[in-house]
Amino acid sequence: MKGCVVIPTYNNDGFLGELLDEVLILQPSVIVVNDGSTDKTANILSSYPSLTVITFVHNKGKGAALKAGFKKALEMGFDHAITLDSDSQHRASDIPAFLEVLEEEAPIMIMGSRLLDQENVPVGNRFANRFSSFWFRVETGLRLKDTQSGFRLYPIREMEGTRLRSGKYEFELEILVKAGWKGIAVREIHIHVYYPPGEERVSHFRPLRDFLRISLLNFMLLFLGLAWHRPRNMYRKYKSKPLKQI
Repeated sequence: MKGCVVIPTYNNDGFLGELLDEVLILQPSVIVVNDGSTDKTANILSSYPSLTVITFVHNKGKGAALKAGFKKALEMGFDHAITLDSDSQHRASDIPAFLEVLEEEAPIMIMGSRLLDQENVPVGNRFANRFSSFWFRVETGLRLKDTQSGFRLYPIREMEGTRLRSGKYEFELEILVKAGWKGIAVREIHIHVYYPPGEERVSHFRPLRDFLRISLLNFMLLFLGLAWHRPRNMYRKYKSKPLKQI
């Protein structure tokens, strides 16, 4: 299977160059989506001629950036894509761990699971992850410890054609749920994560507006999951088994 790395970035020029240096050592096929950055991001990207760069004139949101990156990856003939954030949280050194699992279980979606009980993890991040993980389990019947991580491996060829409506932060929840509905195996692996001190931390998450969008998406997915997808998947799972075993 052919794979690449997709990195969405928006005004993270303080960390982007170091991340690219680390990633390119491990994976030469890298697609960066510059999501309307107004800092020095464009200058940094121009110094890496081997990158495939997609540039939005205006900021469209993480979901739109990931969609564009996946579309380009498919056009380039890739079957899977590893995504990681450019805000210094993720370590490129964890990429080989994703590939090891992929070799054994492809096609599969792999989630990088963070240790969210660390002392410097923001309280809001812990709450958001518990909230999201609970509803993900209700909507899909699957249990994950960390549904909010942006460090993931997507089976983009298997997901091709899936209708995805979200364009902001909630996109990562929607695609995760719909992967579960499609019957794609979802696994978690441990990853390292770094949370810089509060004064150095860069976040474009808008707590009120983005949490509302995620809540509305959960309401829609809950209805669709309980009304159709979970009963359908249970039927497919048990239709060939005798009644006594069920």
